[in-house]
Amino acid sequence: MFLLLGVLVTAGWGPLVDADRSVSHAVARLVDGTDWAITGLHWFELVTDTLAAEITAVVGALLIWSKGHPRAGLYFAMVNAGTIISTQVLKPVFDRDRPEWQVASDLLHNAAYPSGHSAWAASIAGSLAVLVSMLVRKAPVRRVMYAALLLSVLAIGADRILLGRHFLTDVLGGALLGAIWVLGVLAFYSPVPRGHARRLEPLLATTPSGKRDLHVVLNPIKVESVESFKDVVAQMAAESGWSEPVWHHTTADDSGTGQAHDASIAGADLVLVCGGDGTVREVCAELAGTGIPVGIVPAGTGNLLGRNLSLPLYFRSAIDVALNGQDKAIDMVALSGDGVENTSFLVMAGMGFDAAIMEGVNEDIKKKVGWIAYVLSALKALMFPAMKLEISVDSGEFTSHRARTVVIGNVGYLQGGMPLIPNAAIDDGQLDVVLLYPKKFLSWLPLAFKVLTKQKRSDSSLTRFTGTRVVVRSAVEVPRQIDGDIISSGKELVCETVHGRLLVRVPR
Repeated sequence: MFLLLGVLVTAGWGPLVDADRSVSHAVARLVDGTDWAITGLHWFELVTDTLAAEITAVVGALLIWSKGHPRAGLYFAMVNAGTIISTQVLKPVFDRDRPEWQVASDLLHNAAYPSGHSAWAASIAGSLAVLVSMLVRKAPVRRVMYAALLLSVLAIGADRILLGRHFLTDVLGGALLGAIWVLGVLAFYSPVPRGHARRLEPLLATTPSGKRDLHVVLNPIKVESVESFKDVVAQMAAESGWSEPVWHHTTADDSGTGQAHDASIAGADLVLVCGGDGTVREVCAELAGTGIPVGIVPAGTGNLLGRNLSLPLYFRSAIDVALNGQDKAIDMVALSGDGVENTSFLVMAGMGFDAAIMEGVNEDIKKKVGWIAYVLSALKALMFPAMKLEISVDSGEFTSHRARTVVIGNVGYLQGGMPLIPNAAIDDGQLDVVLLYPKKFLSWLPLAFKVLTKQKRSDSSLTRFTGTRVVVRSAVEVPRQIDGDIISSGKELVCETVHGRLLVRVPR
């Protein structure tokens, strides 16, 4: 289509050329004599020119690479570099004149077909759409991103015609050239990450020869297509030498405990769990101390355990780590308190502001836009009332404090990589406690700076403790949470670390 369109317009085929000139000129006349519109279009032209495309190609590829997707970053770089270079090479080949009605300021004199702006707009948007389809799980979010990418391509194309820089066919030709590179590179190079089994030497076998029984605990509402997910796991398991997976689905009444118990008594050599932090916690709590490793496929909104274990959030990569990664012994934390059955957590427990965030999340919004729902809830809960607290560490004397939130952490990082407890490690046998007390609304800004810059010094707004056993008591009942799940409000939390209690699969 690209070549045919180019040959027809440069050969001057009457019906196409006449229609092309008529439509393109009519569109350009819409802004005739409108200086403010022409000025705005001209600035838009400048910020989407060749230099902007080159910067986007380089910076975008590096960012994607830095997020743990080197093959996706290389794909993005190849598509856009190919588009930019081929556009410059093909312009003199077709050598089509610009429209004679283009705006007088900064006239362009090089060949018109194909439109460079449209070409790299299509290649950047198209290659990003490929990566969105691969990496973004929530369908509503994907649809919004697809729409935004499409609108950006249409806006750039409209800018070229309104300024009279190009005919409509030039814009279509540029979009087709960008599509050629998006699909052409995809046909020969997959942006999907390579697996552990392909690029690393096999680990020493830890299960008896010929016995590699795989069980999977799945929260079915966390995947778009249960059957597709099962097919992927079964295929990758077979390629890695595991048995046909035995499936256990969670239910509204049992979010993982019973399923993990069934897997353990059935003799599982590996249990793979796919779900949010709550499901992961239930499965891990049941399998703690059994010696059965747990492979985690993070499929929730927060995925805090997965993030702190450096697990990939891309499904296929996470499955690959679960099947072919190495075992790591991590700590669990036993928890008790008033009105709470004895339980455990892996990530963190909290009282006050952080629990109020979890409590205030709109589940409908959470399903549609994911972690953004937590941001909206946090804005509403910013000035959660200060709490009067008493804290005892390692059976020491209680000390008095005031805070808007207290977090007892087994890991250090929240969503977005926020280093709330930067010294925390999930395998050090220690608990890390943080108290945050911004006295005024604007006090959140310097407090956020202290957290982001990992300042260790304690003051009235930020206080830290470390120990193996922590007791926190509040003067009044306050919201409480463990691993992002709300538990009943109360006055006390008692947390004690259980060192090296659980085996999980992590990247090699």
